[in-house]
Amino acid sequence: MLNSPMTLEEKKNALVEEITLIPDAYERLGYIVDRGKKAEGLPEDLRIDSFKIEGCMSQLWVVPAYQDGLCNFQSESDSAIVKGIASLLCDFYSDAKPEEIVQTDADFLGDVGITQHLSPNRRNGLSRIVESIQRFAQSCLAES
Repeated sequence: MLNSPMTLEEKKNALVEEITLIPDAYERLGYIVDRGKKAEGLPEDLRIDSFKIEGCMSQLWVVPAYQDGLCNFQSESDSAIVKGIASLLCDFYSDAKPEEIVQTDADFLGDVGITQHLSPNRRNGLSRIVESIQRFAQSCLAES
């Protein structure tokens, strides 16, 4: 099998399929929390203000990188649910080309019932993660 990265559309379809297999909305939230607990954290030296996502009640950092034409993202949070959402979004957008990231939102999380059970502050944080990722991708496009 060729090891070419999945497109964001393919990743989205796989995630939607995986999450919709979980029948209960609260179990889906549990899936996100578990994901956060299992996610690899960031080293302390990357938890700096320039990577911090403002407007989130929790401490949240998203660290972007651009190499070989692809963007990659890592995250850390002091809240399991925020860490889970950030981890999901970082995994989703990682190994993608900047132009694909700029054109792809994360609305599918609403389609599978994840965002409906988040507080307004958490939904706000989620949109700020996506904005931050897309802004970084936009800056990669501007540089190339």
